[in-house]
Amino acid sequence: MHDFAVYAVTPENSRGRRVQEDPPAGRSEFQRDRDRIIHSTAFRRLEYKTQVFVNHEGDLFRTRLTHSLEVAQIGRSVARNLHLNEDLVEAIALAHDLGHTPFGHAGQDALNECMKDHGGFEHNLQSLRVVDVLEERYGLFNGLNLCFETREGILKHCSMKNAKRLGDMGERFIANQRPSLEAQLANLADEIAYNNHDVDDGLRSGLIDQEQLEGVGIFSRHLSMVRKRYPDIAGRRLVHETVRRMINTLVADLTQQSMDSIADARLDSLNGVRSSPALIGFSETIRQEQQELKKFLREHLYRHYQVSRMSNKARHTVEMLFNAFSSDTRLLPPADQSRFQKEGHQAIADYIAGMTDRYAIREYRRLFAIEES
Repeated sequence: MHDFAVYAVTPENSRGRRVQEDPPAGRSEFQRDRDRIIHSTAFRRLEYKTQVFVNHEGDLFRTRLTHSLEVAQIGRSVARNLHLNEDLVEAIALAHDLGHTPFGHAGQDALNECMKDHGGFEHNLQSLRVVDVLEERYGLFNGLNLCFETREGILKHCSMKNAKRLGDMGERFIANQRPSLEAQLANLADEIAYNNHDVDDGLRSGLIDQEQLEGVGIFSRHLSMVRKRYPDIAGRRLVHETVRRMINTLVADLTQQSMDSIADARLDSLNGVRSSPALIGFSETIRQEQQELKKFLREHLYRHYQVSRMSNKARHTVEMLFNAFSSDTRLLPPADQSRFQKEGHQAIADYIAGMTDRYAIREYRRLFAIEES
């Protein structure tokens, strides 16, 4: 039996699925959600979608798939300590990037710009669209028919305009309420994972170096600990030992601070979570250290001239694909042509957002290179 806290999401207090189904045998409703996500087409594609680096730049860099697994692992560890629903945290973590475009944030910004006259593009909303509409696996419904709480956790942010047309999914944005603690936790686990792993990938790529990072509080503090313990350590081992300790510090702080906030809120039910301020979070000191690290990565890694060049190519690729399909929908695959008849430019956005990095590059060549077919 699970030892759930009174404020955790459980199969009993869940708002259920949009289409009623027989309960699963031998697993919980949220295990079923997790399993459906793992077996989805969109989840498999995450293997060839990247965070900062484009997929063909090297096999050692993290993809959205490895990132999602890392978020799930961090999330489950904290959830267990807080007596939250681990399976729900894992399901949200594994699904949170399903709607991401190829080429990371550059691809997303480009697609949003392309879609500005057609409702814009938000990757969180697209992740929800993937699990609600786009996956085609079941006879009874479109999408994966996930539980309300899993879908709510996937939709981390949402503009007020979109919230108003989303029905029950948009309610909390309009009423300024919080999602479940499990959803809040998956969001913070995402932040821990990508900040620290971007440090690792940034160093591995040579775009940032250790000396620069020594000016960042949280990194230099943990680097000193490692050097003190292992005086002769160097290279990859030094980086791994440092990053490992940074993650451990963040997880421990998040757990303790969240425990304290939950205790102060005197929660007696899941409803109390929704009307309280956000309760899952870092202590002020660690939050500031995280901000400093984020700022460093933004200035030195994400805006590095080599990353900027790749981002520029990525934006160009997405824009060219979108414009080509918009000006002549016969260039779309037949299934997407018929979807365009019903849904207009959203069908083009769905097609592009579903592409992996390498598929987008190949599609670009097919459309614009004379020698490709």
